[in-house]
Amino acid sequence: MNDFSAIQHIIQTRRTTKPHLMNGQQIPEEQVTELLQLANWAPTHGLTEPWHFVVYAGEKVKEFCQQHANLYQQHIPAEKFMPEKYDKLLHMGDLASHVIIAIMQRGQLPAIPVLEEIAAAACAVQNLLLGATALGISSYWGSGGMAYHPAMKTFLQLQAEDLVLGIIYLGYSDKVLTGRRNSPIHAKITYIK
Repeated sequence: MNDFSAIQHIIQTRRTTKPHLMNGQQIPEEQVTELLQLANWAPTHGLTEPWHFVVYAGEKVKEFCQQHANLYQQHIPAEKFMPEKYDKLLHMGDLASHVIIAIMQRGQLPAIPVLEEIAAAACAVQNLLLGATALGISSYWGSGGMAYHPAMKTFLQLQAEDLVLGIIYLGYSDKVLTGRRNSPIHAKITYIK
């Protein structure tokens, strides 16, 4: 298998695995470190490297899920509060090995557009997800719950211009998921020769 075939296989077999489909098996810490090192090689304009990751492992995964559920309970108006959503957030990581909060941390070059910093941090997340796939690790990049709520930024002690890009759940799964595209690539291209 050549390099293109190998990366093509990884990209085409990466799947979103919901955390409840994970099996509770723990990922070796050195592999999580390797994934974060891959993330660090994302493209970055001006070498701002605007990604930051908050990693929860072991018992800290359950602590984060409790804190996430508590943020929901504390900051959602009573008329919009749903107990089933609270429970979902509380137990979201029960079978995950690690939870990683992906952040776009605004750099010191304000001339670089925010969009480019978001794109760079998202590329870092994609590097991590593809690396996970290559190692047989399941992943879920979630944006639900309180991920985008100002209370999460406060909880994480982020600056005003920083953004949470989502919450990544990593673990192993006994399920093999398949994927599809809704339309072929030629329907998404305007090719000018």
